[in-house]
This record gives sequence, structure tokens and C-alpha cells, in this order.
Amino acid sequence: MIPAHIFRLIHTNGLLRQVTNKSLLAKLYKKGYTFANCKKALELHENDVEKAETWLKKEAQQYGWAQAAKLKDRKIFSGLVAVMVDGHYAALAEINCETNFVLGNTKFRYLAETVVSAVLNHAKSQETQNEVQRTLFHGDSLKDLLAVDGKPLSDHSALVIGNMGENIILNRALAISTESPDVKFFGCADYESMNSMPVTFGETGAVVAIKCKESDTMLGMQLCHHIIYEEPLEIGNPLEIRNPLEIRYPLMDKLGDIKYEEHRMLYQKCFNSDLTVKQLLADADAEIVDFARFDICDELDEEYNVLRYSMY
Repeated sequence: MIPAHIFRLIHTNGLLRQVTNKSLLAKLYKKGYTFANCKKALELHENDVEKAETWLKKEAQQYGWAQAAKLKDRKIFSGLVAVMVDGHYAALAEINCETNFVLGNTKFRYLAETVVSAVLNHAKSQETQNEVQRTLFHGDSLKDLLAVDGKPLSDHSALVIGNMGENIILNRALAISTESPDVKFFGCADYESMNSMPVTFGETGAVVAIKCKESDTMLGMQLCHHIIYEEPLEIGNPLEIRNPLEIRYPLMDKLGDIKYEEHRMLYQKCFNSDLTVKQLLADADAEIVDFARFDICDELDEEYNVLRYSMY
């Protein structure tokens, strides 16, 4: 027969161990893994939480790659554009998915942030040889880009695919940098109006490089909104004097392509203003050096536009 004091000791230790197990289970569960897998991981590794989490990550990654291969042929009809700006560096990234339902999902947005952060870091790591330097990423060149944790973006994408069960494509990205101290980038997406946060998301995103003596955030954001909603194709020549009536007629450029004057940003009326962009810049003693615009409609299946506009 077990003495009472020894029985109490065994019983108490058992309770303490049970409480510890629940605590570790909750810790792993909060990181986004299923309850059953968390329990299995702790059992396999005798409650060593670090080993259990390593196992969970490995299993999730393997499952994610399997799901990515399985779902790769599914059509995509939605997505996000992520915009990130840091002084003389900027990045745009487009990540596509099957449905609108995942756009607000924290895992999907975290993936978009991971991608655009990697693109911005790439811009910072490269030697800038021009006043404004651009690097465009598509397909494998984007998937192979390393995230902050040192893993390729394809690994991060596969993990989110495994968690969400939906096809996700890292479509394209643009890294932009400048060597000029007088040039500063501004950027935003249409869902968030200001770049007060590290990254903004939307269906359309824009970045503009402005040369001015003093940084003017209000001017920068006004021009970003103009680019998003007025869709200019090029800046235009600030020294060129145009007759306002000529915007109604197409011009033929040297390559033989028809370009409409109304798509040259300097001659467009500012978004929500009676001034032209050229007048706005003259008042601010500023110059647009470059700009970029990503819209998820640009490269999506035509069926997406039908689905998108039928919602309104």
C-alpha cells in the first residue's frame, strides 16, 4: 500500500504536469495550428514546446506545398496590391487569390506584407545607378526572392495556401530606388488613404517620386490618389505648352503608337481639384520624376471584371 504522503506527491505532480500541458497546448494553438496537431506535436516530443513547434512548421510546410501543387490550375479572380515606402525606396507587389473572401484574412495580408517587405529590402540592397532605378519581378524571380527570415517567398506562399485551401499566386512586384537626396517616394493603396502605416493594401496601388526642396506629404498623397483614380499612362513634358482643345485628339509618338494627351499626367485635372497636375506642381515648386501604378484588373482573367462589377 502506498503511504498517503507519497500518494499526495504523485497526485500533485500529475496535476501540475496536466496544467503545464494545457498551457503549452494553448501557446501552440494561438500560433494558428489545429488543436489536434498541437496535441500530437507535444505528445511526440514529450512536451518540448520548441521541438513541437519545429515539427508543426515542417508538417504545415509539406502540406502547403502539396496543396499548392493540387490547386495551381484553379483560376484566380481576386487579390491585393501591397504598397510600402521608406524614404528613397519604394515597393509595389500584387498577390492574387481565388475569391474576395480571403482578402481580409490576417494570414493572407501577412503574406502580402512579407512579399512587399522582401521587395523593398531588395531595393535597399542594390546599388542605385540612376536617378530612379526600377527592378520588376514576375513569376519565379519573385518566388525565389528571400523574405526577412531568409526563406524564399515561395515557402511563405505555400504555407498560406496550405492553411487557407485556396490557390494563391505571387504575380508581380516592383522595387524602386533613387540616389538623389532631393527625390522622395510617396505611396498608398485605394483601401487606405495614407501611408502612415508600414504597408497599405488595396485593389490598386500607386507610388510617385517627387523632386522638391522640402518633403510635402500632402502633395505626395494627392498625386498618389490622382494616379490611382485618373490612371495616367505617362508624366508628359513640363516644358511643352499644349492647347487644351488638343486633349481631345490622339498624338502619334515616334514608335507609331497612339497616345492620348488626356493620359499624360501633367495635363490632367487633379483628382478632386480644378487645377491641372502641372499647375499643382508649379505652385509647390516640385517635379514628378517617376510613378508606378498596379491594378489587379491589369492581368486577371476577363471573367473577374464581370464578377467584380456585378457586386455593385
